[in-house]
Amino acid sequence: QVQLVESGGGLVQAGDSLRLSCAASGITFGNYAMAWYRQAPKERDLVTTISSSGTTYYVDSVKGRFTIARDNAKNTVYLQMNSLKPEDTAVYYCAAKSTLYSADVDYWGQGTQVTVSS
Repeated sequence: QVQLVESGGGLVQAGDSLRLSCAASGITFGNYAMAWYRQAPKERDLVTTISSSGTTYYVDSVKGRFTIARDNAKNTVYLQMNSLKPEDTAVYYCAAKSTLYSADVDYWGQGTQVTVSS
């Protein structure tokens, strides 16, 4: 059974930092690109992706503030979020994809809430 379990969300003030983690099980982690999406309140949008070899992609709104990283030995992907803004408030979802630029998601996590107060 595939599981992606996110953790690390919470309530912070603007300018603060948070680190999200996503622990994967039931998949060959190194074979997947891993991504973070966020949803607030309607559409679920891509935030960042990291390939199995470590190539990264970021949407413009988070470049320079967010960093994605993966530890293949621990089957875990991280999202370091710095200089958080109220508009970063969302439910953040971890996802496993076949490639860095694949539009399709193979597996989703359950999501973790991030709330940034002004």
